[in-house]
Amino acid sequence: MKKYFTITNTDKELLKKWYHLLMLGRALDDKAPSYLLQSLGWSYHAPYAGHDGIQLAMGQVFDKEKDFFFPYYRDMLSALSAGMTAEEIILNGISKATDPSSGGRHMSNHFAKPEWNIQNTSSAVANHDLHAVGVARAMKYYGQKGVAFTSHGDSSTSEGYVYEAINGASREQLPVVFVIQDNGYGISVPKKDQTANRKVADNFTGMKHLRIIHCNGKDIFDSMNAMTEAKNHALETSCPVIVQANCVRIGAHSNSDKHTLYRDEDELEYVKAADPIQKFRRMLLRYKRVSEEELLEIEEQVKKDVKEANKKALRAPDPDPASIHDFVLPPAYESEKYPEGLHNSTEGEPINLVTALNQTLKAEFRHNPDTFLFGQDMANKDKGGVFNVSKGMQQEFGEERVFNAPICEDFIVGTANGMSRFRKDIRVVIEGAEFADYFWPAMEQFVDTTHDYWRSNGKFSPNVTIRLASGGYIGGGIYHSQNIEGALSTLPGTRIVYPTFADDAAGLLRTSMRSEGLTVFMEPKAQYNSVEAQAHVPEDFEVPFGKGRIRHEGKDLTIVTYGNTLLLSLQAAKRLKEEGVGTVEVIDLRSLVPWDKEMVRKSIEKTGKVLIVHEDKVFSGFGAEIAATIASEMFTLLDAPVSRLGSTFTPVGFNPILERAVLPNADGIYREAKRLIEF
Repeated sequence: MKKYFTITNTDKELLKKWYHLLMLGRALDDKAPSYLLQSLGWSYHAPYAGHDGIQLAMGQVFDKEKDFFFPYYRDMLSALSAGMTAEEIILNGISKATDPSSGGRHMSNHFAKPEWNIQNTSSAVANHDLHAVGVARAMKYYGQKGVAFTSHGDSSTSEGYVYEAINGASREQLPVVFVIQDNGYGISVPKKDQTANRKVADNFTGMKHLRIIHCNGKDIFDSMNAMTEAKNHALETSCPVIVQANCVRIGAHSNSDKHTLYRDEDELEYVKAADPIQKFRRMLLRYKRVSEEELLEIEEQVKKDVKEANKKALRAPDPDPASIHDFVLPPAYESEKYPEGLHNSTEGEPINLVTALNQTLKAEFRHNPDTFLFGQDMANKDKGGVFNVSKGMQQEFGEERVFNAPICEDFIVGTANGMSRFRKDIRVVIEGAEFADYFWPAMEQFVDTTHDYWRSNGKFSPNVTIRLASGGYIGGGIYHSQNIEGALSTLPGTRIVYPTFADDAAGLLRTSMRSEGLTVFMEPKAQYNSVEAQAHVPEDFEVPFGKGRIRHEGKDLTIVTYGNTLLLSLQAAKRLKEEGVGTVEVIDLRSLVPWDKEMVRKSIEKTGKVLIVHEDKVFSGFGAEIAATIASEMFTLLDAPVSRLGSTFTPVGFNPILERAVLPNADGIYREAKRLIEF
């Protein structure tokens, strides 16, 4: 490793600057617990003392104009060294409205300044590694000569998504520097219980294009040399680097951890003696680079800095409780030509659902050159995904905009999140899993992505559309026929749409891709090539979020439905009318979050009765939310109890006999609708 910095060749003013940062960080680290004792906040504090060398170095090599930095909860000095002020650190600690990290919305000790590319990261340890890989992919594509830095402890490497991130950065040859701050513990769990290798970086030695640098994270110069070397290597080769920094944890894991229960006196004495600041101070004096008087002057200045920062931070306003509904979702794209998401076009031949999706994707890729599409099995020669939705796209738009991802759903969602961080005009469309049932491995990243906009106080919106082939009626069984929209709808921060017909699919996909924010786009795969779901599709068609569509008018009963059961409900409605039982108003919700309450209300005012039908399980399905809303807000309009119909509370069987026994059918909808009409 090249020696860029030594005690003898480093500029005196730079040495003094470093000492000031080291002392300022330590003063804040030591002061943090006092805020909790005074009931002022900072209820979570993870002291960094013992990590001083590597954290100072990370901040010093970070360039806020060109780089991205993903710190973890112990990175207080890293944030200071990168340019954040003592006041900003305290504002975060005591959760003030002017906290640049999140406005008091996120946990204390999570330092960020998104406008400087210091990213707001989750409390799920190291999940931001995937975001760093995603943003590095965008940096490489757009030719920005910068580095994505991501930092966390050694125990976090036990998480599978750390391997996914390092594997992805290695495979794609991306300029990511993974900094592992190894203090020997994961809370109270020692290193030996985490990995067989003494140095966790050695777990990755077999990966191509990956460089590993070991350094003493307690030593300022060794850390500066390692981080400078890592950044230069990443810039010159566009390849990832792991920096394994050997640190000590002088204090407890956090203010809720009593480390004397698992650390003996000898160990505690050893880590105190290894204090990086005291070593650095002794070196400055021994080599006569800075005088005792100058060091004392810096220490006095730090006391003044902290005192002044404390005064300002305490005077800052607290968050307004009325603001909790701000930044749940960014404003959606609004259609001027199709404000209700309706059209009267009959030009040309009707097209099927797959064709509508394919044509819309291509049209939007031409409309916005900063659009990307990736997922599993998306672009293999003439094959365009398992259902051919992306057929021909890589040929037209190139391998850098349309490409395959590893079979790793968490990686797909996490790197999509990261790519969208590079610029606000970027739109990412992903096939979150080949079948919606396989999306569960991505849930950790999905949950994080749903609250990114709210957690960052509106400073970052993940502009990602997640396509999921959903539902049954194909004889697929478990993992190929389930519906998951009910589970996903419990998470604020994402829109969920579920079109059935080709025109609605095209219009909602266009709106999703033009909107800011996260959208889950559910596709009833049984209808991809069906004649029943075909429609005439205007080339510019748009469907707003939250707008339903009346697919069959009636006056005796309202059926609220979506997806595959929309077609079954239309069959039942037709039969009821033909038999003279009554007329049914069939509402196609199209959009679930948000859903069109006003359309449902107006229909119930007319019919007085409502049946909610969906393919997912009745128990805890999305229809339960609709039913509860109707019962609480529209009860006086009802002439009969709200009824629900859907799948049984079982998985979907593979044998067609079992599948038919589980999923709703037209006959069952007919019988329940008839019962309600005659109620």
